[in-house]
Amino acid sequence: MIGYGVEEDAALFQPLLRTGKGFFILVTVLVIIIAAGAGAYLLQLQHGLGVTGLNEPVFWGLYISNTVFFIAVSYGGTLTSAILRLFNAEWRKPITRAAETITVCALVVGSLNIIIDMGRPDRIPLLILRGRLRSPILWDFYAIGLYLLCSAIYLYLPLIPDLAILRDRFPGRKRLYSFLSLGWTGSEKQKRRLERAIDVMAVLMIPIAISVHTVLAWLFSMTTQPMWHSTIFGPYFVMGAVYSGVATLIITMAILRRAFHLEEYLRPIHFNNLGLFLIVLALAWLYFTVAEYLTTYYGNEPAHMAVLNAKISGEFAPFFWLQVLFCLVIPFAILVSSRTRTIVGTVIASVAVNIGMWLERFLIVVPTLTRPRVPYGWEIFYHPTFVEWAIMAASAAAIILMFVLFTKLFPIVSIWEMREEDRNETSNYPF
Repeated sequence: MIGYGVEEDAALFQPLLRTGKGFFILVTVLVIIIAAGAGAYLLQLQHGLGVTGLNEPVFWGLYISNTVFFIAVSYGGTLTSAILRLFNAEWRKPITRAAETITVCALVVGSLNIIIDMGRPDRIPLLILRGRLRSPILWDFYAIGLYLLCSAIYLYLPLIPDLAILRDRFPGRKRLYSFLSLGWTGSEKQKRRLERAIDVMAVLMIPIAISVHTVLAWLFSMTTQPMWHSTIFGPYFVMGAVYSGVATLIITMAILRRAFHLEEYLRPIHFNNLGLFLIVLALAWLYFTVAEYLTTYYGNEPAHMAVLNAKISGEFAPFFWLQVLFCLVIPFAILVSSRTRTIVGTVIASVAVNIGMWLERFLIVVPTLTRPRVPYGWEIFYHPTFVEWAIMAASAAAIILMFVLFTKLFPIVSIWEMREEDRNETSNYPF
């Protein structure tokens, strides 16, 4: 048995123990949605991308929008956890596990959407064997692969002490937890090595995460397409990824707090601090958006102006102004005041941010393709079909299902870190 000298808190084990009717209903619904999406994908494999709304010139649509969005969602987990860990912010301890889990789940699904968009998954080996290093697509492939590997390691390392605790507490799962805990006994030597490894990974994750979304942005900006060929796309994508990622983390924390009664660990201060961070990100989003659109308008280059006008006053205008409403107006109005920056307020603002940021991804991808430099095909509009919507719903359901199953196998709040915090607080008293 591992002894820390601190009494175990049963609330942290509740997610592993509680598998009531609600859990089975949720899993069943998610599996049905995923099955429907799998069926839609099989239909696409059988008949080709013709069953989608993709056409010439709109060769990217919902799939690539979802790829950028889901990979962006993974950002908030990685950067929030890594930065707060490096700055040794004590309030981060209850939220880092959930943040790191979101990263891995969203990144897996986001990567799969790239394969879905290819139409010919059998050609993936050719990308590895015959890919050209001059192609940003190949850069993206290696960057996402490295990011996924490092994110999995970064999630696993802080999990090792908890796996040893579960090994001793759950005899029925002892074989699984014994294998994954790597012989952890809780010695001071093991703790020092583990903390050093976690710190190293935290340092590495920041540049890796930034490079991944920068390379993903280069997939667009290395072309000469109107309003894609821009030097601002790299930092713009990174900032937007952090924005939607932090919003997703807030929503996840609120659900975990309510579902597993973790009020003692996920406190109002966590939502307040992340809400303040969300305000900063909203202002950063405003800055980058104004910088992008103002330079395009001032330059008055015909091909770029055609796309800009389609967004602001053309057929995409409703989506654009909804994006402004959800990304800026609603979150800023709610979070700017401490009276409304409550748990409910931050969740509402976060839902709005994610809706707005998905719209932004869609508005980056589709309007440019409907307005190519040669005015051929301008009369063609992109309408996603049921196949695309079904696969999109299945992608979101897969992320949720992976996260839910994780909470049933592993503690979503780090037990050993909370114990260490309790022990440190106790040691501060002279009694």
